[in-house]
This record gives sequence, C-alpha cells and structure tokens, in this order.
Amino acid sequence: MHNNKIANTRFLPLALTTAVALLTAQQAAAEIVLYDQDDTTFSTDGYINAFYVNSDVDREGEQFDRRQSRVKMGFLPNWIGFNFGKQMDDLKLGGRSSFWVTINDSETNGTDTAIDVRQFYGTVAGEWGEVLVGKDFGLFSRSNIFLDELLAGYGNVSDTLGLVDGTGVSFGNIGTGYPYPFPTSQITYRNNNLAEGLRFAVGIMDPVDTNDDSAVGKSYQEEPRFESEVSYQFDLGGATVYSWLNGAYQTSENTDNSVDSVTSQGLGYGVQAKLAGFSVTASGFQAEGINPFFTNNAGEATLREIDSDGYLLQGSYTWGKNRLALSYGETSDEGNGLGSAADYETRGVAYFRTINDNLKLVAEYNQYQIDASEGSGLGEDTDTFAVGAVMSW
Repeated sequence: MHNNKIANTRFLPLALTTAVALLTAQQAAAEIVLYDQDDTTFSTDGYINAFYVNSDVDREGEQFDRRQSRVKMGFLPNWIGFNFGKQMDDLKLGGRSSFWVTINDSETNGTDTAIDVRQFYGTVAGEWGEVLVGKDFGLFSRSNIFLDELLAGYGNVSDTLGLVDGTGVSFGNIGTGYPYPFPTSQITYRNNNLAEGLRFAVGIMDPVDTNDDSAVGKSYQEEPRFESEVSYQFDLGGATVYSWLNGAYQTSENTDNSVDSVTSQGLGYGVQAKLAGFSVTASGFQAEGINPFFTNNAGEATLREIDSDGYLLQGSYTWGKNRLALSYGETSDEGNGLGSAADYETRGVAYFRTINDNLKLVAEYNQYQIDASEGSGLGEDTDTFAVGAVMSW
C-alpha cells in the first residue's frame, strides 16, 4: 500500500475531528456585547450541543459488527469565541479567537478535555477591502461546508474512520461531498463588493507535506499554498440565489530525487436557492493530489497525483419553528484517502425544532456506506439515529 501513514489518518478523528461552519452558525446566534465604547467593541459568542446517538455498524470481516450507544457532540463541536473591533481613523481593526472543546473525555483520559484554537486572527479593513492575518478556515471547499443544511445536526459516523467510538465530533458530510477546509495560518485579502452581491477572496496558506517524507529525504515547498473563492448572490424570480467557486493549488517536492513531487489542485463549486420556506443546495468538488477528507492533509499521508471528486445534494423546508432537511452526498476517491480506491456515500434526514433564539432540538437518521474492493477491509454500512439539543449565543 502506497500510503505509509494510513493508521494516522484513521485515528485523526480522535484528536482533530471537524470544527466546521463557524460563520454560518455564528451569524444565526446573537453575540453578547461585553464592551462598546470609544469606537471599540468586545463581544463573545458560543455553541453547546449534545446528542444521544445509536449506531448499527456492519463492517467487512464481521468482527466489528455491533450496535453502539453514545452521548456525543454533533457535527459542530462546542466552542466559545471572542471578537474585537476598533475604528482607527479610516481603518477598522478586528480580531477573533475561538476555543473548541470536546465533551467526550471521560473513558480514556479522565477530565483531560481536548481544547484547541481553530481561529486566532486579526483583520484590517478599509474602503479597499480587508486583509486577514492569522489562523482561520481555508478557502477551498469553504462555502461547500458552511452552507451544509445539516450543520447543526449529526451526519456520518464511519467506524472505519474511528468516529463511532471517537472522542470528537461526527463528520457530517466530510468525505461524502466535500473535504474539510482545515484551519491554517494564512494571509487573505477580501474585497468590498465589486458589484452588488459579488465578492472574492484570495490568500496564501501555510503549505503542507504531501509526498513521502522519508528517512533520507525531506519534503519541502518553494511556494505557499494558494487558495481563492468567488461568490455571487442575486435575486431570481422571487428566490435568493447564492453561488460560489473556490480552489487550491500547491506543489510539494523532496530532497530525495527518487521521491516524486506532488502537485495538489482542487476546485469546489455550488449554488443555493431560497424561496419562501424552501431551500435547495447543490455543490461539488474535483481534486487531484488532495486528501478527500482534509484539505491540509492532516496526518501527512503520502499522496499521489490521483483524482477524487464528490457532490452534495440537499433540500429543506421551513414552516413556523420547524425545519425538515434531506441530504445525499458522495465522494469517489482513487486511493489518497485510505490508501485504496473507494466510494463514500451518506444519506440523511433531519428535523429541527426551534424553541427560541438560543435553543434548538434536533432529530436525525443517517446511513453511511463505504464501497471498496473485497479484502481491503474498508467496506462498511452504518446506520445512525441521533437526537439532541443545541444552545447558542
């Protein structure tokens, strides 16, 4: 098997998991302003959720087959965030730090709760646009995941990926429709509207090792990773339509001449239309030399210049304080994810009940499947039911 770091990839969910879609969830909740004087603001926001989860696991080999109950976080982990803003003449200075925590820490490590910082950045804005410096989510696949209809739900919990018994979150539709735009250090420029509804962002990101970092050689990158996104929002026939296109490019070389260089390039796209209580979302991606689960190749799996692609189709209807969402996602990977070619698929239906501006109840049923060659050890069918509560401010 070409991927000599496959074990690290499978256990990544235990420590890294997936903190996604902060911006969408954050905008839906009212932040608490702690200070607002002399053109200076300081505020906080947060998110807390827990689910009762029951998963029926059917994997190749039968020794893993079981029905497992858990009390876990959903697709989004729990966080607390702090925001800073100050007007200085013609410049608006801003900053954000967010701290993400797992609630599942009692079995193997006592109360040693994992806390990680997934956002820690500053911004400088003016009439010319905005520059972000620091750590934030990437641009490639960003809108694909931020506009997922099941963000506040649960999503897939692949046992092959270590999610059923993991101490972190579920994967939502990561790996079954889009890769996760991992938080990374970056310098990113965003424009003010070029025209009504048109926006773009371009950034340089800290590059990542993608080829074999062997004992006698060293992976290196002469240039940073480049990422960008263009979005356009407009009204059509009474509907509000949001469309986007994003991408990434990077080359990784090695001081060992026998190790091939790897050029990684990806393209993400999508459209979401909302009319009255209806919402329809279609998105997808195509990539070469990219881990189909994590855009930053977390775990440093040895990649090849082979393809992966996926798509996500979703619809929802909202009436009163109720929302019903349907979701289908699929990713086909030639082997960069787990070392062998496989198709990853998830189907889900979720019901959301809004109690008030800060409390929401969720019930969800999800079917997850890995279709791989017999004997690879990757074949899986896992059905999951989850019910829980989400609080935000």
